[in-house]
Parts: sequence; C-alpha cells; structure tokens
Amino acid sequence: QLQLVESGGGLVQPGGSLRLSCVAAGFTLTAYSIGWFRQAPGKEREGVSCISSNSKSTYYADSVKGRFTISRDDAKNTVFLQINSLKPEDTAIYYCAALGGSTVQAMCVGNLGSYWGQGTQVTVSS
Repeated sequence: QLQLVESGGGLVQPGGSLRLSCVAAGFTLTAYSIGWFRQAPGKEREGVSCISSNSKSTYYADSVKGRFTISRDDAKNTVFLQINSLKPEDTAIYYCAALGGSTVQAMCVGNLGSYWGQGTQVTVSS
C-alpha cells in the first residue's frame, strides 16, 4: 500500500518552531517531487513549499519565505519542513504530497499531488 504519513504537528506559541516529517511507505520518494500544503478552516488548500526529486529546486509561498525550510533525506525516505517564527495565521492542517514529472512551482501553485498524506495539525496560539 502506497502511503505518506505526516508527523510533528502540535500546539505551539507564536514565535515558536516545529519540524514536520513526511515518511513514505510502500514506495521510494527518490523519483518524486514532494510538497507541503496546508488548509486552514474555511480556506482553500495552499501550497507552502515544494522540493524537486534531486533537491536542486525548491519553491516557497511568499507567506512563508524566510521562515520555512524544506529538505529531504532520501536514505530515510523522508521529507522535512522546518517551521520557524510561527504565527497564528500558520494554523492549519499540513499535508505532504508526492508528484512525478512536474516543476516544484507548478506542483505548489497548482496544488498537485499523486499521493497525499492524512495531514498533521499545527496550531499556533498563546
């Protein structure tokens, strides 16, 4: 069974940090671009950050540039999203997705993914 599993979410105060993980089961991530997306209550899902299969290309939404960092460890079949300087508006369910044959910008802006995880909740509140 092909599966993506996110972890690392939680409740954090404004200004805090979290590290989200996305682990693949049943397939290897090496051939795929991986993206992190989020959906806040009442809002559409948006692409936050995407990374190419060879890690040479990354994309960040303007709202997270300078605060979020995406990386991948193919040996562990895992992609990470380091989130710093969290703001209340970052509160959302964060999903990871895998997609082959796409640029990272197209993946993130187009909300594209062949495989999706179930999401992990990030809540930023004092």
